Amino acid sequence: MTLEIERKFLLLSDEYKAKSTSKRIVQGYICSDKDRVVRVRIYGEQAYITIKNATVGFARHEFEYAIPVADAKVMLKEICEQPIIEKVRYCYDYKGFCWEIDEFYGENEGLVVAEIELPSVETTFEKPPFIGTEVTNDSRYYNANLIRTPYKFWK
Repeated sequence: MTLEIERKFLLLSDEYKAKSTSKRIVQGYICSDKDRVVRVRIYGEQAYITIKNATVGFARHEFEYAIPVADAKVMLKEICEQPIIEKVRYCYDYKGFCWEIDEFYGENEGLVVAEIELPSVETTFEKPPFIGTEVTNDSRYYNANLIRTPYKFWK
């Protein structure tokens, strides 16, 4: 078990792409209520099942376990709530932290969100120049909420 401490931001530009690595992610939710989520994810060539409790401030418990990719594909198609989340995750290293920038596709086409995971709530960090407004406390940006109200319906 780990304690996930995460902050989310919108972006000002796509300058992160020039110095990032990226992988495709397909994920779905077996459970996505406000108090807990159970997520299935294929991340590159690996698959995981993840259980998280409700976020308190910036933090929540996270339990993540590797599972066979074939099992994850069945869960995504037959068990998970729809629509499935599709995105490319870019990893941008900046001043000791990996910024994860998610570029969404499918029902959430056009949404781009950056996240930083921190070792503690008190940890200070410097934002790269392409990072804009913080949206950590805006629940619309939670992946689990993007299946209920996809980005294409926000406008």
